[in-house]
Amino acid sequence: MRIATWNVNSIVPRLPRVLDWLEKTAPDVLCLQELKNTTEAFPAAEIEALGYEVAAYGLGRWNGVGIVSRVGLSEVVRGLPGEPQFDGAAEARAIGATCGGVRVWSVYVPNGREPANPHYQYKLEWLEALRSLVASEVAADRPFAVLGDFNVAPTDADVWDITLFAESTHVTKPEREALARLRDLGLSDVFPRPLKYDHPFTYWDYRAGNFPNNKGMRIDLVYGNAAFTGAVKDSYVDREARKGKGPSDHAPIVVDLDL
Repeated sequence: MRIATWNVNSIVPRLPRVLDWLEKTAPDVLCLQELKNTTEAFPAAEIEALGYEVAAYGLGRWNGVGIVSRVGLSEVVRGLPGEPQFDGAAEARAIGATCGGVRVWSVYVPNGREPANPHYQYKLEWLEALRSLVASEVAADRPFAVLGDFNVAPTDADVWDITLFAESTHVTKPEREALARLRDLGLSDVFPRPLKYDHPFTYWDYRAGNFPNNKGMRIDLVYGNAAFTGAVKDSYVDREARKGKGPSDHAPIVVDLDL
């Protein structure tokens, strides 16, 4: 089984690239983040024409998540139980489904903006709600993974120059501790196999030179339970999907499993 995750940074302008990537890479399951449209406006028909089922969750704001699968799509849940709101509004940042016997959650963790911003506290509260959800899911006797854009670099090696991030979100101790608490539930980080660089990144700002010079971050993650990670045969960051005209600023992570 091939499972992938990709922050597409707006599904509508990125749709031709997503369709082409689905045909070439042929994942069985693809978790999507940052759709930037509503559930109703998600381009389901175009993806379904390739043989996939679709579950999307979008509220038309700067978030939105989805799961597409060609190995079944059931037990769909939109949103986290007890998740916090920001400025009095819910945000579409998590969706779960069972695909081919594997339970997956596609997540788009809040950015946090900066440590002094209310959005940072919202991020920490959201991560705690995610932990509660994972605790309830991971106990089941089946492969389980939570995948997506976590907006946290787990270690200093996961950013191209840690000195530039000293006062920024994504690398603060509380954020990293929140990730550690997820792992403490029995999850492991499926670290992508380096294809070009010793330490693979998944996100590069659009500023000129950042991507070709690999000035990036590893903030897109795959956390799986023992049944999931024990079946992993290969995993990699598809840098090719970050190249060319009009790409997302993130690249997909692809995980191959022998189930």
